[in-house]
Amino acid sequence: MNPIAARGGVRYGRLVIVRRDAMARSAAFRRLSPPKNLTTELVELLAKEITSGKLAPGARLLTEQEMMATFGVSRTVVREAVSALRSEGLVLTRQGVGAFVATDAQQRPFRIDPKDAKSVGEVLRIMELRMGVEIEAAGLAASRRSAKHLARIDAELAKIDAAIDRGEAAIDADFELHRAIAAATGNGYFESFLGYLGHYIIPRQSVRIEKIGGDEQAPYLRRVQREHRAICSAIAQGDPAAARDAMRAHLANSIARYQSFI
Repeated sequence: MNPIAARGGVRYGRLVIVRRDAMARSAAFRRLSPPKNLTTELVELLAKEITSGKLAPGARLLTEQEMMATFGVSRTVVREAVSALRSEGLVLTRQGVGAFVATDAQQRPFRIDPKDAKSVGEVLRIMELRMGVEIEAAGLAASRRSAKHLARIDAELAKIDAAIDRGEAAIDADFELHRAIAAATGNGYFESFLGYLGHYIIPRQSVRIEKIGGDEQAPYLRRVQREHRAICSAIAQGDPAAARDAMRAHLANSIARYQSFI
């Protein structure tokens, strides 16, 4: 009999995972190789074992020392990997006891893989998702904005203008403007969602497109800024329909601009 099969082992790519006990703790006979980011590779390995059900809910992961020895990685890599798995809801940690597979690990939270958001096509899909959220957010902001919200929106608009004048891409200021609009809804989930999306909100940061660099950058950004001002003006005037229309136009125009680069 195959010694691996006799011990309840399963093969995963270049690695062999062995069932040690009823808790389905995993180990590997081959170390992770350096070409790929080690933390990412370890996260992907363990995540696949968990989501496939090979590591059952409640199963205890190897200890830090065991992972270090088994995979040939540092303590930092192990801790970063466990932290990433915890943030994705796949594992739970117990102080002084260890890390365990979450009971609902197969119901993974929504996430966007950074590796998938670097092409124009993927950025366009994310922008379509934004349309479903930000158009309504603009309408709610127009209905609920306070003087404090409007002051924050105006401040972010001014920061974009200043960045354009300095010849910068205004990525951070653009992101903060959209967050300020989301905050004006009075519903913290809108701003939290945009915060989760982070830099994916601003496509020119995710995808390097030479056509909007150099001498073309300032005119491009000023066109975008005019669209921003239309949104913010409708919000300031308390006109939900106009705010939604302006946000829809802004995002649709952005999609059209990026589709031209495909």
